[in-house]
Amino acid sequence: MRHQIHDLQAPVPGTARQIHSFHYGPEKAKGKIYIQSSLHADELPGMLVAWHLKQRLLDLEAAGRLRSEIVLVPVANPIGLDQALMDVPLGRFELESGQNFNRWFIDLSEEVGNAVEAQLGDDPQRNAELIRASLRNALAGKAAGTQLQSQRLTLQRLACDAEMVLDLHCDFEAVAHLYTTPQAWPQVEPLARYIESQASMLATDSGGQSFDESFPLVWLQLQERFGDRFEIPLGSFAVTIELRGQGDVNHPLASRDCQALIDYLIHFGAIDGEPAPLPALPYPATPLAGVEPVATPVGGLLVYDTLPGQYLEAGQKIAEIIDPITDQVTPVHCTTAGLMYVRSLRRMATAGMVIAHVAGAEAYRSGYLLSP
Repeated sequence: MRHQIHDLQAPVPGTARQIHSFHYGPEKAKGKIYIQSSLHADELPGMLVAWHLKQRLLDLEAAGRLRSEIVLVPVANPIGLDQALMDVPLGRFELESGQNFNRWFIDLSEEVGNAVEAQLGDDPQRNAELIRASLRNALAGKAAGTQLQSQRLTLQRLACDAEMVLDLHCDFEAVAHLYTTPQAWPQVEPLARYIESQASMLATDSGGQSFDESFPLVWLQLQERFGDRFEIPLGSFAVTIELRGQGDVNHPLASRDCQALIDYLIHFGAIDGEPAPLPALPYPATPLAGVEPVATPVGGLLVYDTLPGQYLEAGQKIAEIIDPITDQVTPVHCTTAGLMYVRSLRRMATAGMVIAHVAGAEAYRSGYLLSP
């Protein structure tokens, strides 16, 4: 195992932070896997999974079973991890800029395309190597103006040349679910089975240039640009894995999720071993554009009738909003049939607040598809 420390730009003297990456397996391996946790720093189940992974990967490395280099970043957001206001962790948005920590990673598709165009040829493997080298060079040449930009650059540099990127998150109160692209779904479906993902949402570009999409989008855009002249493989795929809810930080769940990731990496070929049998897929993959963010029209006490993991019919009541002054009770219904995979932690709703998400089978939204 190789431990690397990456210094972030300090906003003022004496406040420097670092990102720590742990590298397992052959240093010059053919394949590379990148795994990080808690980019939203108040989402901690993945950090405990990463701790379990560190122990398992050390053992697998000692046994000579790692075929690929596996890079693990257990604390992907030291800036957000240090943000708390009156005992409330605030790890989703940077307080200085107000920006979501998982948005606006650098789009390198045009720059990389311009750099490799004259060198591309008939060999798709060589083309992939050229693109990966160009990604590394392009990111190495970028300068950060702020601490947040420095953090984003560090994470992109660590992951840019990986063939698989796994970003471990969680939601408020939720069942296990994931996000990836339609193009990657054939490779990702075994992962969905191993982690018992109850909802799997697919989108090529959901807007916002989030961490997970910043990698496959480069390859997809290069395929669109050069596809009629050169064969460009899909050299990277990424998955955001939502490990249930914020309160699901315990060893039994983390150990199980760690084993699921190990099973998937064996199935993928990054770890030597006999793949575990694939469990059934609890719920089919659906378009991210088919997700209904269910909002309440009024504010008041939020009382749920439904739990994450329930399949809802169109028009089914999800919750009611109670005004304790007027005694008015307002029911809130979904309009889309599908699996409710997440609900809010808050129990005092404000008017217009999204209280749940339902994964429907038919796409009906467009444009920016992400939560704030």
